[in-house]
Amino acid sequence: MEVQIEQSWKDALSGEFEKPYFEHLVSLLHTEKASGKAIYPPGSLIFNAFNLTPIDKVKVVIIGQDPYHGYGQAHGLSFSVPHGVTPPPSLLNIYKEIESDLGITLHKDGSLERWAEQGVFLLNAVLTVRDSEPASHSRIGWTEFTDAVIKTLSDRRTGLVFLLWGNFAKTKKELIDTSKHYAFEAAHPSPLARGAFFGCRHFSKTNEILVREGLTPIDWSL
Repeated sequence: MEVQIEQSWKDALSGEFEKPYFEHLVSLLHTEKASGKAIYPPGSLIFNAFNLTPIDKVKVVIIGQDPYHGYGQAHGLSFSVPHGVTPPPSLLNIYKEIESDLGITLHKDGSLERWAEQGVFLLNAVLTVRDSEPASHSRIGWTEFTDAVIKTLSDRRTGLVFLLWGNFAKTKKELIDTSKHYAFEAAHPSPLARGAFFGCRHFSKTNEILVREGLTPIDWSL
């Protein structure tokens, strides 16, 4: 099966693309599109996180749950929206924490592409969603695929920083070999968490580790 994804990821995940669950997943997406259902993000952006951050360039992994289900919001990067789209509440809370943690002022653009280009792998556990139906594709096979992605990163790389925000992301810790990687946990940045995310200081902590590992820290400003 031909999947349009960056070559290093294509090589690393080649076995997954041939498995029955993945073939079923692709077939289901084609069937839904053929029936007129709107699916986000657009097909060319489903693997955007992979295409912007090759496997050997990953330094940090931020795990989201589900793509935004409103028109024009999802573009294949967890928590991110395209340039010019109003940042959702969770993203605004992430920005507030960065400003407090690092003492900087952000421009508040909603796109996190600059993070991705620096090695922040913005992975949603589910890569597609139907219009206005949150979690509508949560049980079609994507989590099996993205669990394999996380496990592949854990196995093939060392010294990565995993940022696990919210109870769902925290369940992925079991896929990570914490004897050779770093995993920080916090509440979800959603307003529903009533501010529990604030004060986690994950952004300064991440950069301290990257410097210690001899790597260039992330410029979290936008």
